[in-house]
Amino acid sequence: MSTVLVSPKFQIVIPREIREKNRITSGQRLQMISFDDRIELIPVRKMSSTRGFLKGFDGGFTRDEEDRV
Repeated sequence: MSTVLVSPKFQIVIPREIREKNRITSGQRLQMISFDDRIELIPVRKMSSTRGFLKGFDGGFTRDEEDRV
């Protein structure tokens, strides 16, 4: 687990191992989400880069009896 220091301008530096693992580059946009007492940073990706990410996914499922209409 890495820790970061918040600067007087409220800036942080994302540790190298996290940047490399998540392929975050300089100038890239990150979406910031707050959940109760934690903050999550999510890299914003181009829609074209998501093409095929569900390849092989089986979307079929069986409904529970009480969910059937």
